[in-house]
Amino acid sequence: KWRIVFPNNGRQQKDWKQASTFYSGNRMQTTKYTWFTFLPHNLFEQLHRLGNLYFFFLVVLNWFPQVEVFHREITMLPLIVVLLTGMIKDAIEDYRKHQFDKTINFSKTRVYDK
Repeated sequence: KWRIVFPNNGRQQKDWKQASTFYSGNRMQTTKYTWFTFLPHNLFEQLHRLGNLYFFFLVVLNWFPQVEVFHREITMLPLIVVLLTGMIKDAIEDYRKHQFDKTINFSKTRVYDK
């Protein structure tokens, strides 16, 4: 979709009202997560990586006593470390995006009109 920007100066009032129904705000947002969706969305993304899925499969496999090779906690340790490291990295990256979005959204602009 193309975004149409109309100056609100009275001449294009009808076009501005029509376009403002489609675009309620002029805010920019590049972040992936919110406070509520961070944990499930991040786990979903990280478990789509083949290496993380392999470690998860080993953890699940070790919960069955017939095929248990190591202790359950020892098998979970690499997966937890990798997932926590990825979560911390994604959280810092998303926080920086949020801060940048905030500076862009509250920056002053100049409007040129004839």
